[in-house]
Amino acid sequence: MYKFHNQNPLNLFTDDCTVRAISMAEGTTWDYTYDKLSDLAQQFGTLLNDRSFIIWYLDNNYERIPSNYATVGTISAKYPNNILLISMPGHITVSKRGIVYDLFDCRDTKAEYIWVVS
Repeated sequence: MYKFHNQNPLNLFTDDCTVRAISMAEGTTWDYTYDKLSDLAQQFGTLLNDRSFIIWYLDNNYERIPSNYATVGTISAKYPNNILLISMPGHITVSKRGIVYDLFDCRDTKAEYIWVVS
């Protein structure tokens, strides 16, 4: 299942999928997550949406499980009791209790990595 949701506090449509997905998965505000990731990325001398930084952050905070190149929708349906962060080339989304929350329906896109938040 898919549900439109924009976690951005100003309801903007911008390249903030990392902040939107992580803040929703972690149950924090967009602003808090932006500040946290920005501060941490600054310590590493990189940007908060740098792919390798985000993978490092998620790997250090959550269990990564194999995607087996399944689609986002298949993975979301397979874990109806969990909160997941699911990456795909150029994007990351959140699945909460079997529902993909995002600005667009990405359920037919092949997943790259999956992290179990809870």
